[in-house]
Amino acid sequence: MTDSKKTAGKKFPKTAGIAIILAVAAIIAAIVLLHHNPLADPGEEIFKKTLAMILTGISAAGAIILYDKLTVLPGELWSSRELIWKLAANDFKKRYAGSTMGRFWAFIPPIVTVLIYYLVFGLIFKSRAQLAANGIETPYVVWLMAGYVPWFYFSEALGSGTSAMIEYNYLVKKVVFKISILPIIKILAATFIHVIFIAILLIMYFCYGFEPSFYLIQILYYSLCMFILVLGLSYSTCAIVVFFKDLNQIINIVLQLGIWATPILWDITIIPEQYRIFFKLNPVFYIVNGYRSCLFEKQWFFEDFYSTMFFWITTILIFGIGSLIFKKLKVHFADVL
Repeated sequence: MTDSKKTAGKKFPKTAGIAIILAVAAIIAAIVLLHHNPLADPGEEIFKKTLAMILTGISAAGAIILYDKLTVLPGELWSSRELIWKLAANDFKKRYAGSTMGRFWAFIPPIVTVLIYYLVFGLIFKSRAQLAANGIETPYVVWLMAGYVPWFYFSEALGSGTSAMIEYNYLVKKVVFKISILPIIKILAATFIHVIFIAILLIMYFCYGFEPSFYLIQILYYSLCMFILVLGLSYSTCAIVVFFKDLNQIINIVLQLGIWATPILWDITIIPEQYRIFFKLNPVFYIVNGYRSCLFEKQWFFEDFYSTMFFWITTILIFGIGSLIFKKLKVHFADVL
């Protein structure tokens, strides 16, 4: 047995894992307590600190109690990382195999959609995006693309991840195959497309006269945020859709509403400040706003401290719940499929 196989076969000690969870929770709690924004409303800041502490405590307690169940899925993904990469690349290649235009079909629908929105809102209704942070006015089509690129990644990855078990049902029925890797394969395939769209976005960004900056590196951070969020959601949806096929249609309807509620096509600053919290509870808003922030407002993600904390705590909870649902239902997949 090689050293790599020996390493892969070793299980991470439970006591060390719990110690890491407690240490991370303690660090987060300390940061929350010590962080102070002199410009924030004192009452609102106390509310945010209390909420952050409660969510951190619940997350840490849940992770410790369900440690054995929650670590199964990450362990399987890590041990199968080479196979995941190969299958994801193959999935991307075969998706448009046989068509005349091949992989170009992956980019035509979203580009056409952006052009339609631009014609309607940018030219006919003369919409403009005013950025209150630094007072600069950006071309609507660039502002729109900055929000639509992460949204398209979310909708494409969630749809693909949800249908993973049904599409690869022949693998689900194989006893020795780790079916837990199927959702991440579909999401990685969607990530390849997302990378190309980021390149298109940046080319458009520079063509409109914006200059390169170190803030742009945060696009990688926000892409990682989206990847983990949609992976956690997909483990729930891909397991449930096996037994409840209507879930696909429900997700499509939610996505149609979500493009307006995130928001993608309009600026949240037109909403009275007291109502913006309802939009900010959506974790996808954090990512979409982050793309636009690093492109136009020149801000680092950690400057919006409470939003960052809320996003990661929420995402970890979603991932944990998704892994538990998947583990509970996967034993019945072969019978239904």
